[in-house]
Amino acid sequence: MANDLDLNSSDRRQIILTGPNMSGKSTYLRQIGQIIIMAQIGSFVPADSAEIGLVDRVFTRVGTMDNLARGQSTFLVEMIEAANILNNATDKSVVLLDEVGRGTSTFDGLSVAWAVAEFINDELNSRTIFATHYHELTGMAQIYKKIHNYQVAVKKWEDKVVFLHKIIEGGCDDSYGIEVARLAGLPRKALSRARQILKLLESGKFIRSELGREIYQAKMQTSLFDRPSSKVESRLKDTEIETMTPVEAFNLLQELKEELN
Repeated sequence: MANDLDLNSSDRRQIILTGPNMSGKSTYLRQIGQIIIMAQIGSFVPADSAEIGLVDRVFTRVGTMDNLARGQSTFLVEMIEAANILNNATDKSVVLLDEVGRGTSTFDGLSVAWAVAEFINDELNSRTIFATHYHELTGMAQIYKKIHNYQVAVKKWEDKVVFLHKIIEGGCDDSYGIEVARLAGLPRKALSRARQILKLLESGKFIRSELGREIYQAKMQTSLFDRPSSKVESRLKDTEIETMTPVEAFNLLQELKEELN
């Protein structure tokens, strides 16, 4: 899908890009980097129209990889690459950052991500796209006039999420991680438990030292009311009705009827 980009040297120097996993944020970043390089060498640019100023370098922090040979963890590699960007980028550079700070704890990662985005805005003035799942970063747009929020659009349909792969203005407040886990095939019981834990975490009622106990107690309370699923119920839950033909649906109904008898 075609997506626009508007970065300029005056009031739109940095974009905070949020959106679900698998929605296309990393692909969008790679697309922009490739188009900029193609334009700089005088090549054809796959766009309806493009106005791209001179760029001295394209800096990227995309992908996750450790370096076992040098004894470097994923987060250390990430920080080395981020340090290279902050020490060498200029106001003529384009910086593409993908999930800076994800390799460590949530609070540490968020702190590093915020500081990196702030340093680029205050010190470097580089044209930047910062893709992140730290939705707190969208608050920077209210503080800095050169930072703007964009998101990858999704549409909820019944209990499912449809990825539209369209970049629109505004911030996203949900990464839909559990929905992605469902698409990947995690067992239904694990997904249900993940939703229960997520509600506890989002409630913010418990201090960190008590959280584990509360999560465990929630599981025990639920188990008192759980009952084993019958074979018929289990088959119905695991059946994707939308993908079945009328004949397959009729045959399934016959089998379930015989099972009940």
